[in-house]
Amino acid sequence: MPGSKEIRTKIKSVQNTRKITKAMEMVAASKMRRAQERMRAARPYGEKIRNVAAHISHANPEYRHPFLIERDTVKRVGIIVVTADKGLCGGLNTNVLRLALSNVRDWEAAGEEIEACAIGNKGLGFLQRLGAQVVSQVTGLGDRPHMERLIGAVKVMLDGYMADRFDRLLIFYTRFLNTMKQEPVMEQLLPLSAEHISISPESGAAIPTGTWDYIYEPDAAVVLNQVLTRYIEALIYQAVAENMASEQSARMVAMKSASDNAGNVIDELTLIYNKSRQASITKELSEIVSGAAAV
Repeated sequence: MPGSKEIRTKIKSVQNTRKITKAMEMVAASKMRRAQERMRAARPYGEKIRNVAAHISHANPEYRHPFLIERDTVKRVGIIVVTADKGLCGGLNTNVLRLALSNVRDWEAAGEEIEACAIGNKGLGFLQRLGAQVVSQVTGLGDRPHMERLIGAVKVMLDGYMADRFDRLLIFYTRFLNTMKQEPVMEQLLPLSAEHISISPESGAAIPTGTWDYIYEPDAAVVLNQVLTRYIEALIYQAVAENMASEQSARMVAMKSASDNAGNVIDELTLIYNKSRQASITKELSEIVSGAAAV
C-alpha cells in the first residue's frame, strides 16, 4: 500500500484535474448553445435555396447543368471530411473518421481513386496519415463557421468535379440530433440527387407539376451555375455548423463524465488514505502499549 504522502499527492493531482474538466464543461455548455443557435439560423436559407433548386430541376431548360447529370461510370471520387480542430470531445472525430476509412477502403478495393478536402485539423492529420491525396484544406475555423474561410477549399472541389477530375463528390460530417446524441453521416453532394433537391413539405412551397419554362437573364448557364453553386455551398456550410454544434455537445458530455470519474477516484483515494492513516495510528498505539507492558 502506498504511503500517506503519495496518496495525498495523488488526491491533490486529481482534484486539480477535476477543476480543469469542470471549467471545460461549463465553457462547452456555453459554446454549445451558441453553436445550436447558429445551426438553426442557417436552416431557413438552406431550405429556401433547396426549393429554388427543386423548381429549376423540374423545369425544361435549354441548358442542363453538369451538377444535375449522373455520370455513367464512377472511376474517381472526391470527398470532403469535416472534423473538429481539437480533441477532448469523446468519440466524435473517431466515429466520422472510421466511417470515412471504411468507405475509402471499399472504393480503393473497387479501383476508384480518391481526392480529399479536409475541414478541421483532426481530419487533415488522418488523411495525411492515410496517404490520401489532399487537394484543399481548411483548419483553425474557431467556434463560428465563416463562409469566406470555407469558400476557397469548396471551390477547389467544385472545379475538380466540373473538370472531370472525379465523378462523385461526397461529404462526411457529424449530424447534430440532440445534446446526448450525434451521428456520423455520409451524404452525396454531386451529382445532385433527387432526395436533395426535392421540396420539403414543411417549407410550404408549391411542388412543381409538369414542366416549367423559365426565362433566364442573362442566360441559363450563368443563372444555373450561380444558383446550384450557392446551393452546394449552403449544404457544406450547414454540415460544418452541424459538426460544430455536435463538437461542443460531445465535449460537454465528455468533460462532465471526466469530472464525475475524477470525483469517484477522489472518494476511493480518500478511503485508501483513511485506511492507511488508521493502520498507522493502530500500529503506533500497539507499539506504545507493548512498550508500557514491557516496562
